[in-house]
Amino acid sequence: MQKFILLDRDGVINHDSDNYIRSTDEWHPISGSLEAIALLNQHGYKVIVITNQSGLARGYYNEATLAEIHKKMHQLTAAKGGEIDAVFYCPHGPNDNCACRKPKPGLLQQFAKANNISLTDIYFVGDKLSDIQAAIAAGAKPMLVKTVRERNLLKNNPDINCPIFEDLYDAAKFIISEK
Repeated sequence: MQKFILLDRDGVINHDSDNYIRSTDEWHPISGSLEAIALLNQHGYKVIVITNQSGLARGYYNEATLAEIHKKMHQLTAAKGGEIDAVFYCPHGPNDNCACRKPKPGLLQQFAKANNISLTDIYFVGDKLSDIQAAIAAGAKPMLVKTVRERNLLKNNPDINCPIFEDLYDAAKFIISEK
């Protein structure tokens, strides 16, 4: 049986920005994140990225630029011995009322349908409340990584009840120790 791990992109794999990641020059991996993906792969996990990309709807970048950013992410991950199997992204803005923009579960459901699987035993690692909410709504297992931008998340949401890690590498070590 195939094993999957779902990851948010910005703030989990790469450094996030209040101004959005608009080019390949602005996409920088978080220390240890690409090695974490490789570690997960070495333990039989397929890694899938689930990401909101409202910068498309806002006109900050286009589909071609997003494809180049993801190409860089794939190449740098491969250089560390890892592989990202697929990227599911929502191109809509916050006011578009789509089903795929986290915290709605649409992207996770698209992944599950495409792979004909249940999300019940699949971790979704995110750094924002919307990631946790999307995981719960889709029936997946949420995990949280702390980021500089989201340190107040836990203070402002003391009722969050999911595993919390310093970064993706720590989360990956936990995941592989469970199986």
